[in-house]
Formats: sequence, C-alpha cells, structure tokens
Amino acid sequence: MTSSPPQPGWYPDARDPRLHRWWDGQAWTADTRPAFPSPPPSDSAPIELDIERGHDPARIQNQVNRATRGRGGTHAGGGTLFTEPVLVVNQRAKLIEMANEFGVFDQHGNQLGGVVEVGQSTLKKAIRLLTKYDQFLTHKFEVRDTNHSTVLKVTRPAKVFKSRFLVTRADETPIGEIVQENVFGKIRFGFIADGRSVGGIFAENWRAWNFSIRDHAGTEVARVTKTWGGFLKAAFTTADNYVVEIPHPLPDPLASMVVAAALTIDTALKQDTD
Repeated sequence: MTSSPPQPGWYPDARDPRLHRWWDGQAWTADTRPAFPSPPPSDSAPIELDIERGHDPARIQNQVNRATRGRGGTHAGGGTLFTEPVLVVNQRAKLIEMANEFGVFDQHGNQLGGVVEVGQSTLKKAIRLLTKYDQFLTHKFEVRDTNHSTVLKVTRPAKVFKSRFLVTRADETPIGEIVQENVFGKIRFGFIADGRSVGGIFAENWRAWNFSIRDHAGTEVARVTKTWGGFLKAAFTTADNYVVEIPHPLPDPLASMVVAAALTIDTALKQDTD
C-alpha cells in the first residue's frame, strides 16, 4: 500500500535548513523562501513579556485539524495571504500587552505574514497599561506578508458602542468598511464597499467563538473558528487563536474583507471586554 504524496505547500528544504521549498503536489519547484523570517517592526514596548516561543508547525496543524474537524483546505493554496484555503491567525501571547500582534500561517504551519498594531504613542501605551479606556481609542493595524511588505491597512476609529473598521490597500486606496451592526445578542458585522453591501460576519453563538462569513446573497463563503491556545495563553493572557476556512477563491473586495475580518473579530469583541 503506497501513501499519497503530501499536499502542495512550503516544506523545509532538504539541502538548506535556512529555506522552505514549494512542493506542487507532484514535485519540488525552484521557488524558495526563508524558513524563519525575522519579525516585522511593530509598536511593541520593552515592558512587554512574551510567554511563548516561536510558532510550532505541528501545533498549528493540530489546531487546523480541530477547527476544521479534519477537513483541511479544499483546494491547493498559492502560498499567500489571499490564496490559501485555510488561514491560522494566532495572537502573540504577552503577560503585559502594549500593542496587538498576530502571526498568520497556512494549514501546514508555514508563516504567510502577520498583523501588527502601529501608531501607538507613549500616551496611548500608558492609557493601555493603566486604564480600560484604550478600547475607545483609534487603533491602526498593518497586514504584512512574509517579505514584511504591507498588503492591507485596517483602521478602527475611536468609538463608544459599535466598532467600524476602514480597510485600505498599502497605498491607502480604500477597499471598504467593516461595520458592527448590533451590540446585544449574536454579533453581526457588515461589509460595505463602494456604498453597497458585499457580505458580512455573523456570530453563531452569544460567546462569539464561531462565525459564518457570507456574501451579499447570504451564501456562506468562509468560516472563522476560535481555537484553544493552551493553558498559558488562557490563564495569563487575553491572546486568542483563530482558524479561517475559505473553501473557494474569492474576488476582491470580498477577499480582502475576509482577511481583515480575522483581525476585526479579535479587536472588536475580545479586546473590548478586557
């Protein structure tokens, strides 16, 4: 009995441990990338204290299996934030957190990029450390690929009850808005682009752990599932982990909104209840 070949993806290069090489499902290609990309700059402060080390591909694969119940991706991904059928969004766990940071991985545990909070002034960091008012202030995030290039910018303007997120490209060309539609009950967010609805996020329970992402016609196009991050994360931090399933390739602006949604869910719901 012969085993089937591995799914397409980035795997450690047999000749150079510093690299990952792309396997297309049948053979190794000439495409390579650094195995351990250096973390992108962010607004993290020296006072912050990490409680976990670098990502573990095996742990991420187990996280995907639990969230998707073994389904995995339904099509081969292209190795980018916008072409993978499964995105794993893991928040960097810190005992003291001054700026949000997330790593984004594919279903095999290969890093695709990250999300970092930017524009945090010294005053904002002090407010975050000493009070609960940080949740009402403006927050700015950059979604970056493995080359540390910004591919999306997400801004949440200052708010009181409902959150609103402005999604733009790296050059700040507008893509759309993610708008919170309710405060009580099962939370909902709408996707607005060029003044029209292109879809939305719908919580499936009041705890907002699982979400259905639908297009403008109400057809589910993606799912977001919160996963267990481990005892240290659960007991000592507010860091969360999410798995985003995208069964079929999506057109823009919906594709960009779905990628931004993983950030929106954590920032709008969990961070606001700290």
